[in-house]
Amino acid sequence: MTAQVVDTTSELISKLQTLAPEQQQQVLDFVEFLAQKYALPEETQEIPEKRVLGLSEGEIWMSDDFNDPLPDEFWMGEGEV
Repeated sequence: MTAQVVDTTSELISKLQTLAPEQQQQVLDFVEFLAQKYALPEETQEIPEKRVLGLSEGEIWMSDDFNDPLPDEFWMGEGEV
């Protein structure tokens, strides 16, 4: 620990001791909130599996004219497409 951290900790403890028990509880609740909010992620988190190429091969099909331009009727909102 650096000297600045020790000084800050000492000052925090001395000021905390001057507070009423209810206020000390509020400080404790806030410290626990901060500890949860900024907690480092656990190392036990699951690592997502790598994707497998071709796993769903043959599950879908694509029309032969998929890349063909759409007719003017489609863009004008006329008739059936």
